[in-house]
Amino acid sequence: MDLIEARYLIETPLDPEKIAAVMAGEQSSGTFVRVAGETDELRERCAARILGIRELSPVNHPSLQSAYLDARGIKGPYRRAEIRIGFPAGNIGRNLATLASTVSGNLYDLGEITGLKLIDVILPKAYRDLYDYPVAGTKGTRTRMNVHDRPFFGTIIKPNVGMRSNDIADLVDQLCEAGVDFIKDDEVCANPQCAPLAERIPAVMDRVRRYRDRTGRDVMIAFNITDETDAMRRHADLIKQEGGSCAMVSMNWTGLSALQTLRTSTDLVLHGHRNGFGAFSRHPLIGMAFPAYQTLYRLTGMDHMHVHGMGGKFCDEDTEVADSAERCANPLAQGNGDEDRVLPVFSSGQWAGTVPATYKAVGSADFMFLAGGGILAHPSGPAAGVTSLREAWEACKEGKSLEEFASPDTALAQALSFYGARG
Repeated sequence: MDLIEARYLIETPLDPEKIAAVMAGEQSSGTFVRVAGETDELRERCAARILGIRELSPVNHPSLQSAYLDARGIKGPYRRAEIRIGFPAGNIGRNLATLASTVSGNLYDLGEITGLKLIDVILPKAYRDLYDYPVAGTKGTRTRMNVHDRPFFGTIIKPNVGMRSNDIADLVDQLCEAGVDFIKDDEVCANPQCAPLAERIPAVMDRVRRYRDRTGRDVMIAFNITDETDAMRRHADLIKQEGGSCAMVSMNWTGLSALQTLRTSTDLVLHGHRNGFGAFSRHPLIGMAFPAYQTLYRLTGMDHMHVHGMGGKFCDEDTEVADSAERCANPLAQGNGDEDRVLPVFSSGQWAGTVPATYKAVGSADFMFLAGGGILAHPSGPAAGVTSLREAWEACKEGKSLEEFASPDTALAQALSFYGARG
């Protein structure tokens, strides 16, 4: 029997073994009492299996309140444990929404717990193969963009919102000339009145096509098409019609099912932005950790996934960012290769000074490095901003510190002085 393994961190004043049994029953063939149709044969075929329990140190105060426990006068100590449960793949079939409901769903609402976090979801290859793979991923993105042996260096349209379509097209033209590989919309700029996609996509792609025809170099533009499902499909068709190759989506707010539909309707590279992920992840005893999250969203066929940035402006520890990037770079199922890898995208407060830590975290050139202010605010202009990133990469390749590598008056030296002074 193929089992989908889910790993959890739980907190409860009760016996963790009892809670594991409740979790397994709640999310498979059982309920709070045995019912008439729950035969031994059905349980053998469909009941979830408890694969392991490892108890951790208890705490004196609950992470979350529970009216269920309060009504029964049940108090601490609150025992914590890592629990592994195997769910029969046959219970779910090819149904991503139901997979998510199975490995999480009502578990968050169980009265017996004062904390539960879904840590990881591990798939057998046969089950992973039921879903779409990336159309490009890391290897395919390199082929499409003809960028090899170095990271992808890109930027974000700034200001985030408010610019009109022609102004955005002018900025894209400037950024293409500056030497970026990739340009994306901000997550809050999708289809605004001042720059609707029906107008913005043709205006921007006109500049990109002219630049491509003149130089032979392609710049990938990730238009933010986040919307309801049919609108996203229309926007994707327009990108394709205008010679574009990439669409960006805010994964949390479009949802798993809409992204599956989008993937089956287009061969564009899908650039997955995880804005809002902190609502799922920041509390240590509620929600979903990135290993589980990326498994679910990669099954929609994403090609790129954001992981935040090293030393960036968000709350993540650098170790968490590095682990997220490593997860993206690894296949979802054992035995798979390049076809099952997505490109990790670093962003949030990135500049030349964070390139070495990013390279160290990834251990290769297989990452996308997005710098908004790190390119656009460079004191000598965007082209110097791009150059500073490439010089930082050369320093990494030569095993030198940025300060050692940066000659006076270079773009990198200017970046170190300008951005470094801002902490």
